[in-house]
Amino acid sequence: MTESLPPGGAVLDVDEVEARWADAWRPEKVAERLDGVGAPWCIAAGWALDLFRGEQSRPHGDLEIAVPAARFPEIRHRFPEYVFDPVGSGRVWSGAGAEALAATHQTWLRDPASGQFLFDVFREPHEGETWLFRRDERLRLPYDAIIERTADGVPYLMPELVLLFKAKATRPKDQADFAGVLPLLGRARRDVLSGWLTLVHPGHPWLEELAG
Repeated sequence: MTESLPPGGAVLDVDEVEARWADAWRPEKVAERLDGVGAPWCIAAGWALDLFRGEQSRPHGDLEIAVPAARFPEIRHRFPEYVFDPVGSGRVWSGAGAEALAATHQTWLRDPASGQFLFDVFREPHEGETWLFRRDERLRLPYDAIIERTADGVPYLMPELVLLFKAKATRPKDQADFAGVLPLLGRARRDVLSGWLTLVHPGHPWLEELAG
């Protein structure tokens, strides 16, 4: 992802965007469409935590998946009837052009007939089969170590990394997600998350709770 955004792009209106995400897909539908794809991918963000829990804990305004940036074409080719729109800095570019893709890391799948957004693809930095944390590339892990699966085989990002992403802003829903998942984290998972928080967000208030 580059620092400069390309010209154009429509400014995102919050209310309009919320309405256009009303038909967002569920994880199992994306998993069905991506069955057999070679690229390592996984459900991310709040839905990933619910897959770890084994139940839906709250409404989700959208659905995010993560994929290595260079493997995005493999995902894109599975949805020829839809359009991918790059998104960044409060703007959306219609159609996944090379310049907009290079300048952003989010890509929303859009139904061209209805204009509804269906799911969001995070195109993540990586070196080959090694995933890089986009906010601090000192944290790097093999893909097979960060992707877990439900009993039905739906891949999701390990909860420790989901919470590490959520730790930056700690919006009310992020705090609620942390509180809800914490009792399900064993000592080993807590220690891993504590180490990553200490690296990326030293002094974070969650560290005290993780030590308990």
